[in-house]
Amino acid sequence: MTDHDAAMTLHALRGVPMVEQGDDLAEIILLALDRAGLRLDDGDIVAVAQKIVSKAEGRLVGLDSVTASPRAIELAAEADKDPRLMELILAESRDVLRIRKGAIIVRHNLGLVLANAGIDQSNVDHSGEVLALLLPVDPDASAQRLREKLRARSGADVAVVIIDSLGRAWRTGTMGTAIGVAGMPGMIDLRGRPDLHGRKLETSELGFADEVAAAASLIMGQADEGRPVVLVRGVGYDRREGNAGELIRPKHMDLFS
Repeated sequence: MTDHDAAMTLHALRGVPMVEQGDDLAEIILLALDRAGLRLDDGDIVAVAQKIVSKAEGRLVGLDSVTASPRAIELAAEADKDPRLMELILAESRDVLRIRKGAIIVRHNLGLVLANAGIDQSNVDHSGEVLALLLPVDPDASAQRLREKLRARSGADVAVVIIDSLGRAWRTGTMGTAIGVAGMPGMIDLRGRPDLHGRKLETSELGFADEVAAAASLIMGQADEGRPVVLVRGVGYDRREGNAGELIRPKHMDLFS
């Protein structure tokens, strides 16, 4: 990592409207920055909630349009879930890893291990029909597209991280986690660097994008705060292309699932 002053600022952007399919997130973010009297600078990181990315990309699915398969019906009874929701979970997943009443843990098509395939029904308008919001098809590509638009319109070389709240093995509670990354490292390998006593680090790999996501999530909120975009400034990092895939532990090294 580059040398820098040990100071970081986070600005949660207010006034971001309810996002709908086809909305231009770059334009929404730049307008919110302008209202806050802010502008993008080189090295800034724009943290964006997965929900608004999924909504803009049309990842809302009405459960009335879903037909549950026999396997979905069977697993839904075991997990005490709507069979139609279970059908979506299975379609979004490579493997079912654990299941019990109220919970199903899967390996998502993206490689993420998470509950319910990341499908969420909170902060979604169900007034017309019952809906489910799926993860973006390719969050890294979503982050890259947003980064390119922000750079083209602002002139600033920024990074983008798309974040979601995920659980962790052996820990209760969720925390902000990077599921899409562009313009910055996902992980930083510190092996070989000296510690305070000159001893070379042997196993230290920093989940850099996850740490940024966790910090942004603190002020982004999880309920009715309405702050889905956070400007992160002052984080020193090596300027290279990265992706969230760097943070996914290879299956053969996964001791938890």
